[in-house]
Amino acid sequence: MAALMRVQMLGLCRFSYVGLRGYQVEHASYDERRALLYDPERLARRWFWFTQVALPAWRAQSDPDFTLVVMTGPDLPEPWLSRLHDLAHEIPQLRLELVPPMERHLAACRAAVAPHVDPEADVIGHFRHDDDDAVAIDYIASARRDFRRVKALWRAEGKLSLDHSRGLMMRLDAGGLELTPRICHNMGVALTVFLRPDAEETALHYDHSKIGLWMPGVSVPGPLMFIRSIHADSDSGALGPGHPWQADPQALERALWRRFRLRRAALERAARQAFRGPDGAGPGAASGAGPIG
Repeated sequence: MAALMRVQMLGLCRFSYVGLRGYQVEHASYDERRALLYDPERLARRWFWFTQVALPAWRAQSDPDFTLVVMTGPDLPEPWLSRLHDLAHEIPQLRLELVPPMERHLAACRAAVAPHVDPEADVIGHFRHDDDDAVAIDYIASARRDFRRVKALWRAEGKLSLDHSRGLMMRLDAGGLELTPRICHNMGVALTVFLRPDAEETALHYDHSKIGLWMPGVSVPGPLMFIRSIHADSDSGALGPGHPWQADPQALERALWRRFRLRRAALERAARQAFRGPDGAGPGAASGAGPIG
């Protein structure tokens, strides 16, 4: 019987990284971009998204064999830099990489990911993850399982995209939480790019909306696999293309916990603090490092 292929699951999450390029919103200068990304109130909101929306499911992955590289700049202001160091010590799968600004954003992404590539792996499942999105608690397990089913496609070229396309668009602010069920092909979240270990690329090297230009791809429309957050701080804040699917509201409430380890009441309570602050005057800078429940 043939030996099982060793698949390393390796992700990159940029946390307010002040790169010179690589963002949909452009700025006239580095200083202008740095001022926006390091604005204290914005950083407080990003910390809310990261710790309260993204991290609960990463902590609860049914397959814990993965690495998520968190990329930021060495001058990220306190207390956020120390908090990221604390999270990297607390969560075994997190790796913190401090990358200075580079002229080529993709080179910066590669610099963050390269030290964590397992040369003994047969395949690297690269994925990108925005700090305000969530994947389901079985994303890692599902990506490995579904790759095994279609690995012959990967063998042909050494490249393959695997898209788990059923998700929820989430609008969450001080006024409450709204969920819109959507099937979105190659949205970017819960999209895995399988490459050889010696490949120079990462998931960020491929425009997810045009990924079919570079490799064969497989779309898996179920089960529910991601939450994409839509809000004013998002680099791409539109709903985007996709297809609606129907879901009972009570079933969605149950799915928030069952699939993402999130609860509506707790999210809304935390959002009121994060977006208004304890006194109702502004964002709450101390929105906490731990998951809500």
